Amino acid sequence: MSGSIYPSPVDKLLTYGDCSEMKAIPNYIEELGFSADHIPDLIRLATDKELNSGDIDTVEAWGPVHAVRVLNQLGAEAAIQPLVNLFHELDDDWMPSELFAFYSTIGAAAIPTLEAYLQDTSHDAYQLADAATSLTKIAEKHPDLRDKCVAVLTKRLEEFANNDPELNAFLIGELLDLKAVESAQVIESAFAANRVPTYIVGDWNTAQVELGLKAPGEVPETKFRLEDIISYYTQELPPPPPRGFAPPVSDKKKKKKKK
Repeated sequence: MSGSIYPSPVDKLLTYGDCSEMKAIPNYIEELGFSADHIPDLIRLATDKELNSGDIDTVEAWGPVHAVRVLNQLGAEAAIQPLVNLFHELDDDWMPSELFAFYSTIGAAAIPTLEAYLQDTSHDAYQLADAATSLTKIAEKHPDLRDKCVAVLTKRLEEFANNDPELNAFLIGELLDLKAVESAQVIESAFAANRVPTYIVGDWNTAQVELGLKAPGEVPETKFRLEDIISYYTQELPPPPPRGFAPPVSDKKKKKKKK
């Protein structure tokens, strides 16, 4: 599939198998003998555009995923910047979770790059949400970095008046996961300005419960408008095709889906 040539043992990742069928992540370093010397070629494979956009029916298409896993096991800080671009270059349901794992392993060294990505308004809410989730994963794996990650997420939420409302909801969701009581004032302000879709993350009452500021019995039950929920979950669906239309088999491509 790919026109690129990869040296051994990197080339073995092109035939290593379908990740969705693996019960556990292999120890690539032990099994294939990877070292820091292979990092440049692993980055090249991880970001191979042809393979990343390929048909997942081919084993080769899983090569980039294996490459990210090896970079994770190597703790390859050189991959921090190249890999962050995959958040917007890929339309892939599998790779983001691999990137979350990679950045959580890297820890402190990855925070500046993720912060810069999160501040880049050229990315959409979902791409920015992946960077935000990466920060949460870092905080969860490295408790000593929690305050720094919360500060980065809160700083982005402070721009709620200009942010995409969905991004505000995603940021609040991450802060709630981190029990960021110190961000409560900014969260409340975003809700008060009506800049948060409550059907995504709940309302301010829900947030207070999540943060431990109030007990569940102290707040009214949250109710969402059915039309808002339907609108959210159907907004990215294409219009239905004409009756009798069937796309050519050759046009059907599969994405790497989580099972």
